[in-house]
Amino acid sequence: MAEQVEHSEHKEESLMEKIADKIHFDRSSSSDSDSEVKPAAAPEASPSPSPSSVKAKIWRLFGREKSVHHVFGGGKPADVFLWRNKKISASVLGGATAIWVLFELLEYFLVGLVCHLLIFTLAVLFLWSNATTFINKKRPHIPEVQLPEEPILEIASALSIEINRALSMLREIATGKDLKKFLAVVAGLWILSVVGNCCNFLTLFYILFVLLHTVPVLYEKYEDKVDPLAEKAMQEIKKQYAVFDARVLSKIPIGPLKDKKNA
Repeated sequence: MAEQVEHSEHKEESLMEKIADKIHFDRSSSSDSDSEVKPAAAPEASPSPSPSSVKAKIWRLFGREKSVHHVFGGGKPADVFLWRNKKISASVLGGATAIWVLFELLEYFLVGLVCHLLIFTLAVLFLWSNATTFINKKRPHIPEVQLPEEPILEIASALSIEINRALSMLREIATGKDLKKFLAVVAGLWILSVVGNCCNFLTLFYILFVLLHTVPVLYEKYEDKVDPLAEKAMQEIKKQYAVFDARVLSKIPIGPLKDKKNA
């Protein structure tokens, strides 16, 4: 009897071990299947380009990479041309307009205007200095002009550098190495001569001065609309120049340049 009870307990223990092994096997198989079949990871979305990078890739007039303010030097002259300070810009443009009206419309001459201003200044100083004896005030003080040497030397040095650069560029153009640049300079000088025959130097200078005070500020305001149109125009000009080069310029014989040797 005791052996039967012991045998039944042994069967129950073996049955429980089988059930536990079965549960453990099912769990391990399910975990293996989960590890083998995984959902494909969603591809990472590429970062969208920032507006600044998109704006940097936009074609700009004359191939510039800097702002209009930086192109004009970024200092006070740029502030005047781009109307950063409207009072100063308006006063400068008004002064240039007054000078043009005096010399062009009223037909004043420079020598005559300078002499009249000097006469008026001397008359005011004369009356002021003689009136001090009656009103017991000091005579007018005429200051002495002292110019610092360093700025003048810096300006002279910069001016000489620019003159030498212009002469070297003129020498390069005159040699005919770059035929495209040579033809562009000749066309520009011819257009300038035609405009110069239509108006005098003062009127031409005033027109350029007004353009400098109007065109840059308008371009800075509407550059996103102007640059695509300018790009199309430049592409069309390059196409026409390529045709002109193939038909005319390429047929012009250009001999090699030889340096002259001193005897």
